[in-house]
Amino acid sequence: MENWVLEPTVLLMIAAFLAGLLDAIVGGGGLIQVPALFSAFPAASPASLFATNKLSSIFGTGLAARTYWKTVPVDLSLLLPATVAALAFGFLGAWAMSLVPPDVFRKILPFVLVLVALHVFRHKNFGVEAARGFQGRAKVGAAAVLGAAIGFYDGFFGPGTGSFLVFVLVRVFGQDFLQASASAKIINVACNFAALVWFVPTTTPLWEIAGLMAVFNMLGAWLGARLAINEGAAFVRKAFLAAVLGLIAKTAWDAFGYLAK
Repeated sequence: MENWVLEPTVLLMIAAFLAGLLDAIVGGGGLIQVPALFSAFPAASPASLFATNKLSSIFGTGLAARTYWKTVPVDLSLLLPATVAALAFGFLGAWAMSLVPPDVFRKILPFVLVLVALHVFRHKNFGVEAARGFQGRAKVGAAAVLGAAIGFYDGFFGPGTGSFLVFVLVRVFGQDFLQASASAKIINVACNFAALVWFVPTTTPLWEIAGLMAVFNMLGAWLGARLAINEGAAFVRKAFLAAVLGLIAKTAWDAFGYLAK
């Protein structure tokens, strides 16, 4: 860490704060934090930077989850199976990433996000109020499938995990956007932890950077969670759309930006 200079360090602190803020409201913090890490440390291995990102963001996500837990009612019959499945499959996803390049996701992701954005735009009241979703055993089974899918995706690839979670919790399980954001944070903690179980022993995170960014990620996460709770589901819906549009632009450039060069 002898080569630190002030400007990259300050930019990483700002990026961590903004990532925590966005992630706490609706997900998508990796849209800010991961590119900042790659820009600051272009010579570092991608696995090391992804591990650093997970280390710093798990603290912010955990704080946001705790803040929501104290205020927003959560459905434990949904969260328990989803979280357990995300924990198991997040580890498998991180392991799979070391074997198979995730290029297929990189090409498909922008188009999937466009469909998500169009759905939310077309349905003006989507997620503003809670609706009826799966019940009973069907809800437990569907929650386990969701947790397994999102955990594997987060460990294997990652961009948009929080936003996808929020969308599915609203669309399939009938939660409003505020409830979905609270639930997503809890499942996200399991995803991040599972990925770290693989990353930490197999790569070398930038520990000092991760610790510094964790502090600012937590500050942003606390502010974001309080803002979402105070403003309600309609505000989170607008933030969700903004985050998805940003993800579309970022992932499209990552996948097809070479065509413009």
